[in-house]
Amino acid sequence: MSRPNSLTEKLSKKDKDFLFHPNTNLIAHHDSGPFILDRGEGIYVYDTDGNKYIEGMAGLWCNALGHGNQELADAAMEQFKKFPYGNLFASKSHEPAIRLAEKLVELSPFDKAKVFFGSSGSDANDTQIKLFWYINNALGKTKRKKFISRVQAYHGVTLATSSLTGLPTTHGNFDLPQNHFSHVMSPHYFMNKHEGESEESFVERLGQDLENHINKQDPETIAAMFAEPLMGAGGVIIPPPNYFETIQPILDKYEIPLIDDEVVCGFGRTGNVWGAETFGMKPISITIAKALSSSYMPISSVIISDDCYDIIAKKSNELGIFGHGYTYSGHPVACAVAIKTLEIYERDNILDHVNKVSPTFTERLKKCDKFDLVGNTRGIGLIGAMEFVSNKDSNLGFEKKGIAGKIFTDHAQDNGLIVRAIGDIIAFCPPLIITDSQINNMFDIVEDSLKKTMDDLTKRGFLK
Repeated sequence: MSRPNSLTEKLSKKDKDFLFHPNTNLIAHHDSGPFILDRGEGIYVYDTDGNKYIEGMAGLWCNALGHGNQELADAAMEQFKKFPYGNLFASKSHEPAIRLAEKLVELSPFDKAKVFFGSSGSDANDTQIKLFWYINNALGKTKRKKFISRVQAYHGVTLATSSLTGLPTTHGNFDLPQNHFSHVMSPHYFMNKHEGESEESFVERLGQDLENHINKQDPETIAAMFAEPLMGAGGVIIPPPNYFETIQPILDKYEIPLIDDEVVCGFGRTGNVWGAETFGMKPISITIAKALSSSYMPISSVIISDDCYDIIAKKSNELGIFGHGYTYSGHPVACAVAIKTLEIYERDNILDHVNKVSPTFTERLKKCDKFDLVGNTRGIGLIGAMEFVSNKDSNLGFEKKGIAGKIFTDHAQDNGLIVRAIGDIIAFCPPLIITDSQINNMFDIVEDSLKKTMDDLTKRGFLK
């Protein structure tokens, strides 16, 4: 890697002087400084010193079409010139929002539905919470205020969605989770199974845990359950077979709707348009963001069935207004870019491409099992993870969590690959346009970085 140049040094100082970073150890950041990226091309990004990296996380699970897509840039510029801002309040509308909503309903599993726009997955899930409070109040079910999520789930970082999220790092020192939010067991078979327990028995136990939790909370107080098809930021937790088929009858029994958070999985990540298709979910409402615009513009949406929408509409007429919305709901430039993104997915057969290259991805990921450091690998479509252990025979994690993950990602970055450490879980989520040869290049770096990580951990006494 090239040595820092004067521009990098100047920007680094200004960063530390003025910028407040999200999801960052702020003291460590002040000591080490930022990793400053300057430009991107396809699946690659370049830092301010000219070093090239494979973007193995598609940014934050979102840059599906990679960098430098001229069609998306042109779509944005055309809309900027024609009508750069318009809102959807008080019956105002514009063509990009209308066309995008139509396309999303067409892609959805619902016969009839409506689309509510936002700017991020967090605000979309916040909207979901408000919508289901609104619906239950309109139906006179005023006790139904609680939401169920799962340990290791990620649903956002607003005040409400942070409470839905089942990660201690999101709750720490923020007085979270708030009331009305609770979490059932994570479907992480590798770490949560009992000794000798089969996946089938584990799923039965998950179902019993959910039903016990519902009864403890009181079914008449629960508004809905949120679930990601697979749990992204929690560590790419892939549910065991028949998980959703097991919990759906339990939810139905207590009249608890399922809300599908497709922010990470939507638009091809798991090999289908929706992760719900991949894992057999039957939601009443869907949250989408990230790949909706290939992250070129901030945009999110809630797709809600007309069965729910009609209840909301009737109550809004009684009240005189539906009192929820954002300044940037249905931003015309973001909508125009999203329309073009969906057009590209369809025209270029991105789903077919994902299913064509995913065997290479999962095969190379599985080969990492041969390293003593790797206790488990898991993947589907073009998303996966490997989980580090200190003792492979017992699947024992490290006493000091996160050190192995940090050492690995540092070596990977030095070798030209950006991936994400979620503690000691390494996540992979490359752009959907990645090729077989690029996947092999990525995992060549992974294997080299694993060897170096094991050497470092052995020298420091963390591995025997």
